[in-house]
Amino acid sequence: MNLDKSTKRIAKKVKNGFQGYPQITLAYFGESENCATQVVVSFILEAGAVAQEEKFSSVGDVRKDETIQTTLVKVIERAEAKTVIEVAGVAIIK
Repeated sequence: MNLDKSTKRIAKKVKNGFQGYPQITLAYFGESENCATQVVVSFILEAGAVAQEEKFSSVGDVRKDETIQTTLVKVIERAEAKTVIEVAGVAIIK
């Protein structure tokens, strides 16, 4: 799957808003606001459940990494996530 298709599929799920559980949250981290070198995927099966997390890293921007974006789509599909939340912006890590 190409990068453009992956990002559009993720954006479409995010745009739907809260649809129930399971829920996946995507949070981007990096050394600057312009380059996210890490994405943390949090999975919550049901209300009140503890979140399970998985991290993906890249030397470049993970938002422009075709392999990582395709993997995120696969994670969302396999988890049968009804809700996908994307944290706005890039959190700075030092």
